[in-house]
Amino acid sequence: MRLAFADKFGRAVWDLLRWFRPRSSGTAPARPYPWERHYPQGLNWDAQFPVRPLTALLDDAVARFPDRVCINFRGRRYRYREIVDLVDRAASGFADLGVRKGIKVGLMLPNSPYAVVCFYAVLKAGGTVVNINPLYVEAGIERIIVDSNACILVTLNVKPLYRKAAPVLDASNQVEKIVVCGIAGVLPFLEKALFTLFKRHEVSDIPDDGRHLTFEKLIANDGRIDPVDIDPERDVAVLQYTGGTTGVPKGARLTHANLSANTAQIALWGCELRPGQEKILGALPLFHAFGMTAVMNLNLAIGAETILLPHFKPAEILRIIEKERATIFIGVPTMYSALIAAQENHQHDLSSLKFCISGGAPLPAPVQRDFEKATGCALLEGYGLSETGPVCTVNPVTGVNKAGSVGLPLPGTIVEIVSLDDPDRFLAQGEQGEICITGPQVMAGYANRAQDNKDVFRGRRLRTGDVGYLDEDGYLFIVDRIKELILSSGFNVYPRMVEDAIYLHDTVEEVAVCGIPDPHRGEIVKAFVHLRTGKTLTASTLRAFLKDKLAPFEMPRQIEFRKALPKTLIGKIDKRELLKVQT
Repeated sequence: MRLAFADKFGRAVWDLLRWFRPRSSGTAPARPYPWERHYPQGLNWDAQFPVRPLTALLDDAVARFPDRVCINFRGRRYRYREIVDLVDRAASGFADLGVRKGIKVGLMLPNSPYAVVCFYAVLKAGGTVVNINPLYVEAGIERIIVDSNACILVTLNVKPLYRKAAPVLDASNQVEKIVVCGIAGVLPFLEKALFTLFKRHEVSDIPDDGRHLTFEKLIANDGRIDPVDIDPERDVAVLQYTGGTTGVPKGARLTHANLSANTAQIALWGCELRPGQEKILGALPLFHAFGMTAVMNLNLAIGAETILLPHFKPAEILRIIEKERATIFIGVPTMYSALIAAQENHQHDLSSLKFCISGGAPLPAPVQRDFEKATGCALLEGYGLSETGPVCTVNPVTGVNKAGSVGLPLPGTIVEIVSLDDPDRFLAQGEQGEICITGPQVMAGYANRAQDNKDVFRGRRLRTGDVGYLDEDGYLFIVDRIKELILSSGFNVYPRMVEDAIYLHDTVEEVAVCGIPDPHRGEIVKAFVHLRTGKTLTASTLRAFLKDKLAPFEMPRQIEFRKALPKTLIGKIDKRELLKVQT
């Protein structure tokens, strides 16, 4: 997040001033909370959220808007009743494969109707979704499969994805079946014909054996399925993998109630959203917590049309906004930077946009300013974590949008600032400390991580590992990060995983991977490398070595070779010291 001071002098001054600040009372804040008086008119902090299965979002939407377009994918439009029919048949198919309560299903899918249908089908069958980033390399996919204990994997038949998914069958003893979705099956008629004629070579041949099942065969049924008794507050809907506080991916256990509540919180916050009338552009990946909740689930909750895009292409985004009269766009800062540049080259009519939301990474003030100037549309920054479903705070749609702030806590959400030295001591407004979150969207804990759960929770309060403060109006500002997790263009990058890959090169003696500020991506990955005596290595050679070991967003954009890496008193590589000279 944002650094409070850019240089050593500034941080030294800050550390000195801390000693002269009056100590806080040590008590938790009480109502009325400072942020309540800045809520949009008619919105109450203590609004009640129904505790129900996440699948109720889809059931309600089809009951209210059966003939409304649910998904617009490359011009092919699926109405809500069509999506529900596909979900029911896929759920019946998953149930026949043994999916029930406690069974984990890995979804390794880019944005497409399959991602929405399979997500809700797994939930309707009673299972738990394990979201897997399709950009991960094979080792990363296997690691999540093993940790989550997923026994079914769903992917596309395009070669870059299937070739990474297929080896999991042999590498893991627990994956019993791969469900393979055909990309041509969701394309418009003309595009499907062209794809079949000219891009057949991009599709993998799927073995005809008992371990593979096509999506067509999965849904070859009448859609009947026995209702599953879901306990929303106990049953886990999604395992969302995140770096937590250690840099090692951990599965955040998000219950049905967590995700239902977070969706309702966002829907209430978007007070200008009109049920059954909005068109929301979905370029965020749905396997990411931000895209899952703020695009997919929110759209279902309000009966919106999701204009779903498999890739982010700025010129295409602007053209679609103009053509389809999209009303909402939700993205990460790098997207907005690219949209500004594209709009300068080709002026599009973006007057249909009501507001846009940025999250996933810090929003640079110049990007916010230039985007609003270029479009005439408010760009609102928010904040959250995978562990919180993910949204915790957002600047108000109507009211003061404070530059540099990530906004006000959503209804039902309590933001508290605690001492970095004592997590049980609360700090006053204006004082910087660790951000803690309490609310119905806070996860049930990490899977298989008892010690991490003890460390991260104080009762119901979740320690975020982020440093910030609440101003006099209750707006939250992020100033630093405790954890080493790198947020680059909205993607989580785990330094340890990058370091492990670099260590595989036989010339490397030591390595430290850090995130450094970047005006476009929020952060970029930088590797500090110390070579073995007498060995030589270039940055280009190392990147070539890492190409099949790291995803593109994990690849170090900067590599600095050092004669030695600084150490702490106990012999660990001192990353704080490394970062002192970075700009």
